[in-house]
Amino acid sequence: MNTFLSSLAVILSTLALICSGFAAYQVYTFQQTLSSKEAVSNTTVPNPSTPTQAPASVETPVASPQTTTPTSTSTATKSIQPGEFVQPAFGNKGRVELLSVKRIKDPESGNRDVVNVQMRIRRTAPENAAQATDVILVSNTTARNPDTSETYKGVNASRSTGTVSLFQLRPNSSADAYVWLRVPDGINNLDIFVPDTAAFKNVPISN
Repeated sequence: MNTFLSSLAVILSTLALICSGFAAYQVYTFQQTLSSKEAVSNTTVPNPSTPTQAPASVETPVASPQTTTPTSTSTATKSIQPGEFVQPAFGNKGRVELLSVKRIKDPESGNRDVVNVQMRIRRTAPENAAQATDVILVSNTTARNPDTSETYKGVNASRSTGTVSLFQLRPNSSADAYVWLRVPDGINNLDIFVPDTAAFKNVPISN
């Protein structure tokens, strides 16, 4: 009898221990659930009715196309090139080459109505082939407007070399000469006539 009671007491103690443990587990679980709900309730939830402001867009500046300013181009008449204007003189006894045809200012009046014509006269005739009369009167050089046919003469005899004699030049030697012509400002091209020399057509005047 005592043994039975002792066994029963042990069983009851064990059951009591199990029940107390289970109760403690239930209390712990309930506390965890309450803590989770409090944490969720404390979290700020955005109001869906409140409009959310979109981030301001940043405009990227667009470079405007570069404006090109046209550059003014000078319309000055070109200078003649070496060998560009060459004509025979006295048949095949000589050769005249224009070195430059340039507009200059008249030192007396200050007007730009003078054209300085520089030339090179070369003897091409062999020895004893030229005569004493083979003389080029540089001062008698004239010019003509190729558009209007207006003619222009020298300023005066003192504004030129005067004369160049082929007879006094040695074969293949040359002499430089010049003459000033009275040509109104604004004329850009000339037909030039050197005495006893083929005509030079449409010669540009450099400024």
